[in-house]
Amino acid sequence: MGYPHGLFSWTDISLPDPAGGSKFYAGLFGWQAEDQLDPEGNYIYTMFSKNGKSIAGLGPQPPDMAEAGIPPMWNSYLTVDNVDAAIEQWTTAGGAVMMPAMDVMDAGRMALVTDPQGAVLAFWQAGQHVGAEVFTEHGSMTWNELATRDSASSRSFYAEALGWEFEELPASEEAPVAMEYWMVRLESKQSGQPYRDDKYNGGIITMDENWPAEVPAHWMVYFQVDDTDETVARLQSLGGNVSVPAFDSSAGRIAVVGDPQGGTFSIIAPNPAPTD
Repeated sequence: MGYPHGLFSWTDISLPDPAGGSKFYAGLFGWQAEDQLDPEGNYIYTMFSKNGKSIAGLGPQPPDMAEAGIPPMWNSYLTVDNVDAAIEQWTTAGGAVMMPAMDVMDAGRMALVTDPQGAVLAFWQAGQHVGAEVFTEHGSMTWNELATRDSASSRSFYAEALGWEFEELPASEEAPVAMEYWMVRLESKQSGQPYRDDKYNGGIITMDENWPAEVPAHWMVYFQVDDTDETVARLQSLGGNVSVPAFDSSAGRIAVVGDPQGGTFSIIAPNPAPTD
C-alpha cells in the first residue's frame, strides 16, 4: 500500500565519501547497508535497512556541490500522488524547482523543490520503492521540521502547495516561554503502522534572534533513539560532532548533531506516553 499525498516518507543524504558515511551510520544506528551498482559495476546508492526493512539512503555528493561549499544535509522526502502535478501546484503557490522531475529506474519518480524562503524538499512518486518501512523506533526517521524566519508566510504557502493544516503548540511547563511552534496536520495520515496513532506530520519552528543570521530556512530530519545521551556519546566516539548539546523539551530529549563529513541531523528520545 502506498503512503498518502503529503506524508514524509523517506530520507537520504549525499556525502563526499559514501563508504565512510555508510560505516559511520551503521555504527551509530546499527543499520545494515546494501550498495547498489549500475550494470558496469559503478556505485550508485546505498540502501540502509533494519531487520530487512528499508529505513534510509545514502549517495555520493555531486562534486560541484562540494566545490561550492554546500554542506551535506539529510533530505526530507514527501510522497506525492503525481510529481508533475505536485510541481505545478508548488510553483503556482510561489515555490521553485531545484531539480526537475526524473525517473529513478523503476523505483519511482522524484524532484527537488524549494519553498519561497529557500528551504529544500524532495517529492517522491512511488514505484517499486514506497519509502521507509520503519518509523518511530530507534534509528528511524520520526519527525521533519521546518526552521523559518517567517512562520506565517510559510504556513500560508504550504497550505496552498500541499493542503496541509496547522495547529499551534501551546506553551508547557517544560517550555513556558511562548516559543512559536506549529504542528503540521495531515488528515489522510492513517492510524497504525507505519504511522503513529495521530495526524501530525512534522513541525514548523520560528527562528528568532538567537539563531545565527547566516542560517537559512531549512528542513531538519529527526531520528528517534532510545537514549539521547548514549547516542551522542556513541556519535562522538565515531568521529561525529555536536551542534546543539542534548536538552529536554516537551516532546523529549533532543540534540542536533553531525556526521564526520558535516551531515547535520537531530536525534530525539521521546518522552514516555502518558498513562491513565
